[in-house]
Amino acid sequence: MLRRFWFKFSPMPFNALNVGCGVTARDKNDAIKLVRELVFADQHMPEILEIIEDVDVSALDSKHVRPNMGTCSGRGIWYPVGFRKPD
Repeated sequence: MLRRFWFKFSPMPFNALNVGCGVTARDKNDAIKLVRELVFADQHMPEILEIIEDVDVSALDSKHVRPNMGTCSGRGIWYPVGFRKPD
């Protein structure tokens, strides 16, 4: 069973990820692994300030996040778009 997670990181200068990062994964460890491998790849991953498990996407920012997110039903990164790993 897949679950949706929302990550909040320590602030990064001029970075879209300051809003957060959405991922669908098997569990919290799988979510962290996907974020580390797909979003930050060969970069330093900032400190994770919060992980919201089973996030209600309707509660996310309606002006920036929701209109610009990908599909959150499959395993992978759905916000920001462009990091989704095909299953």
